Amino acid sequence: MNGGGLLVAGTTSDAGKSVVAAGVCRWLVRQGVKVAPFKAQNMSLNSFVTREGAEIGRAQAMQAQACRVEPTALMNPVLLKPGGEQSSQVVLLGKPVGELSARGYHGGRQQRLLGTVLDCLAELRGTYDAVICEGAGSPAEINLRRTDIVNMGIARNARLPVLVVGDIDRGGVFASFFGTVALLSPEDQALVAGFLVNKFRGDVSLLEPGLDMLHGLTGRRTYGVLPFRHGLGIDEEDGLRVSLRGTVRESSTAPPVGEDVLRVAVCAIPLMSNFTDVDALAAEPGVVVRFVDRPEELADADLVVIPGTRGTVRALEWLRERGLADALRRRAAEQRPVLGICGGFQILGEHIEDDVESRRGRVEGLGVLPLRVRFAPEKILTRPEGTALGERVEGYEIHHGVAEVTGGEAFLDGCRVGQTWGTHWHGSLESDGFRRAFLREVAAAAGRRFVPAPDTSFAALREEQLDRLGDLIEQHADTDALWRLIESGAPQGLPFIPPGAPA
Repeated sequence: MNGGGLLVAGTTSDAGKSVVAAGVCRWLVRQGVKVAPFKAQNMSLNSFVTREGAEIGRAQAMQAQACRVEPTALMNPVLLKPGGEQSSQVVLLGKPVGELSARGYHGGRQQRLLGTVLDCLAELRGTYDAVICEGAGSPAEINLRRTDIVNMGIARNARLPVLVVGDIDRGGVFASFFGTVALLSPEDQALVAGFLVNKFRGDVSLLEPGLDMLHGLTGRRTYGVLPFRHGLGIDEEDGLRVSLRGTVRESSTAPPVGEDVLRVAVCAIPLMSNFTDVDALAAEPGVVVRFVDRPEELADADLVVIPGTRGTVRALEWLRERGLADALRRRAAEQRPVLGICGGFQILGEHIEDDVESRRGRVEGLGVLPLRVRFAPEKILTRPEGTALGERVEGYEIHHGVAEVTGGEAFLDGCRVGQTWGTHWHGSLESDGFRRAFLREVAAAAGRRFVPAPDTSFAALREEQLDRLGDLIEQHADTDALWRLIESGAPQGLPFIPPGAPA
């Protein structure tokens, strides 16, 4: 027998689907429910490697942590990784299967994946008491409904009740709720159970007349009004947010331990991937992280990070066009700290042979680190462990580039020359002891009297955030009604709101 289920949809992208789904997951698991997350199709440059070596969206890995279960490829069977304006790499069940244009994907390939997606969902529902699914964009994207496998397409086939989340902070939430329902077919509308207001500021009593009117207009209730909270956007799919930074900056109990702060500048390169790597830096009291795109913004930085990217050669050209390449070379020559991660590591090398990603052949790198990179068709997806700076480190690798290191000091799988560091390992800074040791080196090289806090636990901060999401659901949603929805499906007899989807 299948377990219960729910699809969390949204009126727009970034309405809060990911965090609401994570909050529902954490609330359920605290009630003793065995729960799993699911997103049929995710478009994101922030990804994660599971223990079996499968690549999935980081949002689903975060939601799995909210469920206190190990993430698997079943939880995100289709991942699209944009490589430019017109195409994306398609990752199916954790492995890349090719590049497709948006027209090619929506023109037929997407619909052919529906069977695989439904099989994954059925397997999860056969294993767990409940599966909390996340939609993508809006379910009312009428131009894409025919081939949809992530919103109403999956809801219809799996008979999932749908909760529509709206971001009231953007304005127009009532029109968005009504319009979303009114642009769905009668069959789709029958599964839309109601609404959840997200990011509300102020007195809820002033909102209630509007919610009553919305119920009268649509026959659908509102399951909760979640207040606006800073610092909850953990493991974002696309937006430029440093997720834990807000929490730390707002904390009155975490001042800098030393006399100085440490300033970190992250180069906002094109197709930036896994920028969540710097979350662990931002979690440290006294570390200030900002994203930059001009060379003068590097001047007062104690550490510059070049993050990962889905377009290494394009990012390299962008750094040159912006004058950042010369600034980075000067920093390295002056022994001022620079850290390159994955694509950022490759950029710092002597040259890149790329017949896979950009197909540009040989391209000269910044020449700061002694390595040569060759892009291979097979993607490397691993969860390495090791030691660096006398501390244990865990990470994960997602890259086509194979690095041949010809000198320097060993550093994880990469190298170090002076105060320039490079590695393919994402997530290494989440290892607390290593992060503190690395920041001590950076502070010494920068001449800063910065001292890492001795007890900052990134894992504990992540758990606190997930508990905050669970608290939001528990305190501001009708959890009894929400559980009935998950267990029994959408209420019967929901009215049709014209005009419905176009023919």
